[in-house]
Amino acid sequence: MPAKILIVTDSAVDRLKLQNLLMDYYILTASDGWEAMQEMDDNTDLSLIILDLNLPNMEGYQLLKKLKTEEEYQNLRTIILTDNDKPEHEINGLKMGAADFIRKPINRECLKSRVEIHLELLRIRQLYEEMLFGRDLTLDTILNQVPIGITILHSDKPFGSGIKSIINPVFEQITGRTKEELIKVGWGKITHPDDRDKDRENFEKLKSGKISSYSMEKRYIKPDGSIVWVYMVVARLNLDNTTTNNHICIVQEITKRKEMEKDLWESERSKSVLLANLPGIAYRCDYDREWTMQFVSQGSYELTGYKAESLIGNKELSYNQIIAPEYREAIWLKWEEVLRHRLPFEHEYEIITASGKRKWVLEKAQGIFDELGNVEALEGIIIDISDRKNHELRNQFLLEHDTLTGLHNRRHLEELLEHDAARKENGKRALLNMNLCRLDILTLAYGFNYVQVLFKKISDVLLSMCINNCQLFATYSNRFTFYVKNYYDKNDLIQFCHDIEDILGSTLETEGIGVGIGILEIEEQDMDVKDVKGMLKNVLIASENALNKPDQHFNYVFFDQEMESKILRKRKIKEVLEKIAAGEENYIYLQFQPILDLKANHICSFEALSRIKSNELGIIPPLEFIPIAEETKLIVPIGKRIIFLALSFLNKLKTQGYDSVKISINVSLIQLLTNDFNATLFALLEDMGVDPTNLIIEITESVFSDNFCEINKKLKELKASGIEIAVDDFGTGYSSLARERELNINCLKIDKYFIDELVPLNHNGTITGDIISMAHKLEHYVVAEGVEHEVQKEYLIEHGCDKMQGYLISRPLDEEAALDLLEGVNDVSPAYTIIVKNGAEKNIPKDSSAKKSPKFPGLLP
Repeated sequence: MPAKILIVTDSAVDRLKLQNLLMDYYILTASDGWEAMQEMDDNTDLSLIILDLNLPNMEGYQLLKKLKTEEEYQNLRTIILTDNDKPEHEINGLKMGAADFIRKPINRECLKSRVEIHLELLRIRQLYEEMLFGRDLTLDTILNQVPIGITILHSDKPFGSGIKSIINPVFEQITGRTKEELIKVGWGKITHPDDRDKDRENFEKLKSGKISSYSMEKRYIKPDGSIVWVYMVVARLNLDNTTTNNHICIVQEITKRKEMEKDLWESERSKSVLLANLPGIAYRCDYDREWTMQFVSQGSYELTGYKAESLIGNKELSYNQIIAPEYREAIWLKWEEVLRHRLPFEHEYEIITASGKRKWVLEKAQGIFDELGNVEALEGIIIDISDRKNHELRNQFLLEHDTLTGLHNRRHLEELLEHDAARKENGKRALLNMNLCRLDILTLAYGFNYVQVLFKKISDVLLSMCINNCQLFATYSNRFTFYVKNYYDKNDLIQFCHDIEDILGSTLETEGIGVGIGILEIEEQDMDVKDVKGMLKNVLIASENALNKPDQHFNYVFFDQEMESKILRKRKIKEVLEKIAAGEENYIYLQFQPILDLKANHICSFEALSRIKSNELGIIPPLEFIPIAEETKLIVPIGKRIIFLALSFLNKLKTQGYDSVKISINVSLIQLLTNDFNATLFALLEDMGVDPTNLIIEITESVFSDNFCEINKKLKELKASGIEIAVDDFGTGYSSLARERELNINCLKIDKYFIDELVPLNHNGTITGDIISMAHKLEHYVVAEGVEHEVQKEYLIEHGCDKMQGYLISRPLDEEAALDLLEGVNDVSPAYTIIVKNGAEKNIPKDSSAKKSPKFPGLLP
């Protein structure tokens, strides 16, 4: 039967730990001195007592006194439990008869070696006693059987040489010397100098009778100079009534354990440094609803406001009471889940400190399992993340809210719409986008802060209208969006708009602010997570349409089928443009409108005009697809395709013998601003064998409103290569008159607006002639656009205009028709002779009987 050991301590944690460490023995436990006395009375075959000196009811010292004074307990050996910071307990305990001590926290190897050596000492004593009663056992047999080192000294001065001793083989093996060498050298010589004085002092106490035995960890020096650590117990040995000064010394080698302890000490030191600087606590606790703490590091007070001792064993309160109530169940369920799958635990939650302050903490931990797979304990750390969490929450607030009004923003509305779409709840839903206009005028008049304060006041008023199933969001600049649920019908939404007008109308009218409200009813089939952005875009379009009625200060518009059709058409046009840009379809083609040289009376160039035709949409006007192409940046790849087609036609003209005819191509600002526009154009001209002097690039005045220097620099490079630069629609866009001289251009194309003014017979009020004169003074030639009447043509000729284009000459033509036009016009001699009179040019027909070409009525043969 295994030896019986009694563990006496009031700490349930220590009792459990000792039981687990000493599983090979028969363990009894007691929580105080009285229980211990009862167990000793009931179990007379006890071998060893492990005694905690800090006991309730009867202190450990009182129990030691009973063990020492009462005869029936004389043979019991006692190992006391002491704290590291209380060495006086060890001294007092040994004086009162304890055989040894173990310091907390309990080291497994240290405990086992001490228990084993004391049990072996008891066994040897028992064998001696049995031998003395005449059993057939010899001392040599005993010494050779035991697995520990034993020497019996017959002297009260064991530190000298030549002392008569009995030494077993294990002792020889531990010290690295034979029995004869040990007797010759002496006990003192093989003991490490740093341990010799303490050993000698303990032996003197033993010899004087102050103590009955002593134990210590010491070092022996082997012959090769190496060190061996041993745990040694020395006790007086009375073999019979005649022999005196006999002492038994039992040693057990612990070198490996000491090395492990050294590593452990270094680990503990590192852990202590870590725990000292940990912004929280390390812990070990039971797996129960209260999270009963077995160990809590000293950071507890700083983190929670409670000392570590208050939490251990739930002495004053449990850790569960510190956790904010709303998180407790979630934490328990999370632990259940991770332990079921043996995964690490990680969770963020709030605790309530002793002062009532809330703190955010991060707990990272894991379960400790026994051999049967049962949860033995939980171990981990809990650190303060309040600063980081508050920063996150602040960022989250900023991410989901408008900083000026405090309202939730578009991002949050999108998430809410997606959430509702995923749940597929029943009930009517609608979005109302409130669009405020002319705030920019207020900003110019009164300043930015004034408008900000006004906008905040408006949001506060609107927020007061949000009751029951209505929420308000600040979704765009100068716009609000209402999300309304569970309304009855469309009339409810209309009434809501009138309520807004009633409550804000006078204020907005006083400030001169117009209001357009777009309304989108969300049909059940529209509740698609993928279409949330589309819904918000549609309601925004509706609000912009509501603002397009200048005669109404306050207006609302429902998003309807017509708007949806426009949006759908725009989407389809975009798809067509994407296919063109990818080179998938031949939707795009060019038409060419001739430009007539008024002095030579022949076609000098063609303007290439892009056209798109699809099977589904038919012909798409340039005014419709070009803005979409520019908006989507598809104008860049499509523009390259247009340039290629135009240069291909130019090469066809060349093969027909029209080397001097030029091609004019419109280029947008977006194309010009691409980094490689010039380089790509030059490369294409070279690849296609096109002379740059046959190419004209047309740009609008608007390109000079931004990036003037960059654009002008690019135009300079193009112009230097021989390419001509023309400003299209001159006079209606960005006013470039003041900077006309700086522009790197060759030509001004007068907008049709100025040409239309020439139709009345009285031309006194027109400035078209002044524009022509100014352009000539700046060494630019002039092209008049949109010429449709002879009277316009005559005016232009009279005022020295260089070229013209328009329906009077021809509409835009396909390639073959354009070639036919050249054949019918450019192969004849000029119909006009240029005569200068009083400094002004005038065209006089050579032959007044000449007839107009029947094929092209605007031209003379």
